[in-house]
Amino acid sequence: MTKTFFNKTVLFALIVALGLSSLSVFGVGAAGLNDPTTTAQGQITNERLEKIWARQLTAYHRIGKADQFIEKVQKLIDRASANGKDVSAVQAALEAFNEAVKDAKPIYESMNGIVNSHQGFDDNGKVTDPEKARETVQEMREKMKELKTALDGTAKALHEAIRAFREANPRPPRPVRTPTP
Repeated sequence: MTKTFFNKTVLFALIVALGLSSLSVFGVGAAGLNDPTTTAQGQITNERLEKIWARQLTAYHRIGKADQFIEKVQKLIDRASANGKDVSAVQAALEAFNEAVKDAKPIYESMNGIVNSHQGFDDNGKVTDPEKARETVQEMREKMKELKTALDGTAKALHEAIRAFREANPRPPRPVRTPTP
C-alpha cells in the first residue's frame, strides 16, 4: 500500500514540478516569418492564442489543486512514518512547499479575475478579439511568472526529496507468481 502511495506521490509531484517549472513557456514568444503560427505581419494566429490559453487554463486549474496534493502527500508521509521510515527530508520539503503555496495564494486568486473575464476569448476558449486575447495571454503569463517566483523552487525540492526517499527505501521485489495447476 505504501508502494502505491509513493508511486502516486512521485508521479503527482513530477506533474506539479514539471507544470510549475514550465510556466515560463506559456508566453507569447517571438516567432519567425516562416512559422505557421504567425501571420504575414508577424502576429500570432488565433489558433496559437487558443492553444496558449488552453495550456494556461490547464496549469491554472492544476495549481488550484495544490492543497489537495499537500494533504495527500502528508497522509503518505504519516503512513511511511508509522512504518518506521525516516521521512524527515520529505516532511521538511512538504512544509516548505506548503508555506510557499500559502504565500502564493493571493497571486493565484488574482488570476481568477483573468480566467473569469477571459477577455478576447469566448467561453469555449475561441478567440473573439485577437488584440484582447493577446493581452489576456500576456497578463496570465506575468501572473504565472509571479507565482513561479513565489514558489521559489519548493515544488522541485519536494519532488527531489520524494525521489531521494524512494531511492533510500526501494520497493521489495514482487513475488513471482507461479501458475496453479
